Amino acid sequence: MTIGGEKDKEKETEAMTIEHKAYARVGFLGNPSDVYFGRAISFSLANFWASVQLRPSDHFVIQPHPTHDLVSFRSIHHLVHRLSTEGYYGGVRLLMAICKVFYKHCREENIELNKGNFTLSYDTNIPRQTGLSGSSAIVCAALNCLLDFYNVRHLIKVEIRPNLILSAEKELGIVAGLQDRVVQVYGGLVYMDFSRENMDKLGHGIYKPMDVNLLPPLFLIYAENPSDSGKVHSTVRQRWLDGDKSIISSMNEVAGLAEKGKMVLLEKNYKELVNLMNRNFDLRRQMFGDEALGALNIKMVEVARSVGAAVKFTGSGGAVVAFCPDGPTQVGRLESACKKAGFTLQKISVVPSFLSEEESKSLITY
Repeated sequence: MTIGGEKDKEKETEAMTIEHKAYARVGFLGNPSDVYFGRAISFSLANFWASVQLRPSDHFVIQPHPTHDLVSFRSIHHLVHRLSTEGYYGGVRLLMAICKVFYKHCREENIELNKGNFTLSYDTNIPRQTGLSGSSAIVCAALNCLLDFYNVRHLIKVEIRPNLILSAEKELGIVAGLQDRVVQVYGGLVYMDFSRENMDKLGHGIYKPMDVNLLPPLFLIYAENPSDSGKVHSTVRQRWLDGDKSIISSMNEVAGLAEKGKMVLLEKNYKELVNLMNRNFDLRRQMFGDEALGALNIKMVEVARSVGAAVKFTGSGGAVVAFCPDGPTQVGRLESACKKAGFTLQKISVVPSFLSEEESKSLITY
């Protein structure tokens, strides 16, 4: 092939390249009841995201990330330090898993996939182990690329897509619920009902997008060296399965906070929102205990509360969401307290809904 021909092919490939972003999420109210047939309100966090790029190619290639899938190190000390802070896994396994789950789903549903091969690559700026759903963001972005490459978006319902993302993560032994994946598929602010009746009848929950402008100004606090969010669910789930009445009662109350929160947001009753956010954390602490939550995570909450801010975990640990009902002066005190404690504070920006008009109309609303 001539140089001119190679350039033409490069331009053609570039024109056919598909790229999607999926954003970090904040579990605002009701978590972790989403994995206990509960309810939740979450929103997409514009501050951080993962992106996946799909380029047509002669062979099917999953491209390792130069930083997150590092296999070359300066020394054994560098390797051990890297594993201690970043863990063993990057994003390659996530891309592989969603390709497998997507392919299997399409075969089961008799959806034809007739196109050629491609190369998948990814990037992310979501801080690791902060409970902001960094792994599912990569999977969600990749799923969107696959939907567009094969032109099957209209054949896979919006409500089903979070299930596919969760299935890909379960392939890898990642313990999680649908809440994160729903809001990453839908974008914006979403109220979710995961009642057993809905899950058994539909195979998914009932998801209702809400106006992002209902939210007050919110702030994200996170640690540079957070705990592993995967450890938090460990003992509580077994106790719930065993019929522990105190756990079942507390988890039902947590779910009720999301239901109350929906009305509170619609009414913009931010005074009551303070109570709901604080109660959400207190119930989590009561159920899981300080050892499971981790000293660093508890400290983030205590720092926010020391200036009178409402605060709760964004997920299972590593970051918290804070609300300062008294306004800018209180925000200033929060900034000072976080700086003194060594925590990072960012004002939260919320991503609007991703759903097209057609997808919004197709949603189950009962």
